[in-house]
Amino acid sequence: MRIITIILLGLLMRGASAYASPSDFYITPDSSLAETIQKAREAKRLGKATAVTIHLSAGTYYLYEPLRLRPEDSGLTILGENAVISGGMEIKDWRKEGKFLVADVPDFNGRPIDFRQLWVNGKKAIRARDVSDFEKMFRIRTYDKKNQVLWVPKKAVANSQFSILNSQYAELVLHEMWCTSNLRIKSIKIQGDSAAIRFHNPEANIQFKHPWPSPMTPNTGHPSPFYLTNAKELLDEPGEWYHDIREHKLYYMPRESEAVRDAVVPVLETLVEFIGSAEHPVRNITIKGVTFSHTTWMRPSEKGHVPLQAGMYLTEAYKLRPQIDRPNNHKLDNQGWLGRADAAVELCYTEDINFEGCRFEHLGGSGLDYVLACRRGTTTHCTFTDIAMNGYVCGSFSPEGLETHLPYQPVDFREICSGQTIEQSEFYDITNEDWGCVAIAAGYVSGITIEHNTIHDVSYTGISLGWGWNRDLVCMKDNKVHANLIYDYARHMYDCAGIYTLGNQPGTIISENVVRDIAKPSYVHDPNHWFYLYTDEGSSNITIRDNWTPSDKYLQNANGPGNVWENNGPQVSDSIKNAAGRNNNQ
Repeated sequence: MRIITIILLGLLMRGASAYASPSDFYITPDSSLAETIQKAREAKRLGKATAVTIHLSAGTYYLYEPLRLRPEDSGLTILGENAVISGGMEIKDWRKEGKFLVADVPDFNGRPIDFRQLWVNGKKAIRARDVSDFEKMFRIRTYDKKNQVLWVPKKAVANSQFSILNSQYAELVLHEMWCTSNLRIKSIKIQGDSAAIRFHNPEANIQFKHPWPSPMTPNTGHPSPFYLTNAKELLDEPGEWYHDIREHKLYYMPRESEAVRDAVVPVLETLVEFIGSAEHPVRNITIKGVTFSHTTWMRPSEKGHVPLQAGMYLTEAYKLRPQIDRPNNHKLDNQGWLGRADAAVELCYTEDINFEGCRFEHLGGSGLDYVLACRRGTTTHCTFTDIAMNGYVCGSFSPEGLETHLPYQPVDFREICSGQTIEQSEFYDITNEDWGCVAIAAGYVSGITIEHNTIHDVSYTGISLGWGWNRDLVCMKDNKVHANLIYDYARHMYDCAGIYTLGNQPGTIISENVVRDIAKPSYVHDPNHWFYLYTDEGSSNITIRDNWTPSDKYLQNANGPGNVWENNGPQVSDSIKNAAGRNNNQ
């Protein structure tokens, strides 16, 4: 009897092991994550498993190209235990050269690299710039659109401390109302106490032709500030760095008593791509407990970066004379076509892709982006921090071929991102390079739920919902922004709000949010043009109720019909006020 029992137990254990092996994959950082995903795919294809879980042990999984999840990977679960998926490369063998630490930058994957970020000892270092305190930025003098020249004080580009007159790859970052432009300097010519700066194309042509947003000149009373970056001559403060791309050398000025234990530069722009099709979407994938880290976005170094709003950059733009008459809308005085920055994780043609307890940090583009044709999908209990651009992005911001002020009503409604939820997550230190970006950017979306998130330390608006600058009935409807806590926003830009809307959105409700404590930078274009709640051009059929704010500083600009404002302000009950934001106990 004992022998029979042992044999039966052995058969049962062997059977359990045979089933567990193909359905659960356990890997370590020295394994290939891409190959493991392929093995998981094959296990399902061969009928060895109906659902597969990949378990990532603690450590950093470095990539040489983005992971691509396809319809064949539907049903996959990826679980991380202090696991980091990184698009970075470690920089080693630092040596002392005068006041700098210097390292040689090796090739990556057979090619020299360039990058716009560096992290030293887990902290983002500062790309060499002319000011450490943004309150001390120089202001422009004249903005010559016809000749495409920006005039600035001579001492901004050449003084007793430094001169960038011969710097090859210097950039100027220009503050413009609700955006900042990254402009690559082509030439600098000194004339008296001023300097004429010209820029490379395509950004020069776009910058001087597009009317909105515009830099402010001295006659406005609030001339636009700017700062200079990416020149070795500007490397003068501890914590700053400069990459000499011709010499493949990286310079870093250490802080007092600082030793470089680890240094990482980004070599990828995107870490994970979900790639489906309308007929075959990627379905039912959950990623839990994983950190996505160390990306860059190189367009500003290669073509400049001139955004229209929320980091969506202009590929072509110009002023209209005469203006276009638009039935049921304001006349239109400009044209613009847009592109979109890369994100660490991008989704196209998906259903029910979920992220739980993940971190999106140390990123040079945006964080998580439901780009196109995504249905449902929950992002919950995640953290978004140290991100150059937008944190969470969802939906179209006008297709590349559609002028951005035209209504977007696709023939195939599968293109619309619908039913997403972003909840119980925290956003801070977002938009720390492109100041005109936002924590949560939702464009042409339907049925999105944004609730119980905490948003703070952002450069511009907290939550932006809608797109299009018109009141035409399009594809947006039934959106929900509920019980979020937003504070310490607008750290660099105004013409903003804690919650901001555009366009006609029937059934949309903004309720029980708390917006407070706006930042007070001295250099904004209009110190009074900020708001707690802001329904901008075309906003229609939106209900705004029971939102707690310290006062009724709201703006309803060129709104359409059907908006309902009920019980917003400091009189809202304490129970609503106290319930807003991320609940860390859930």
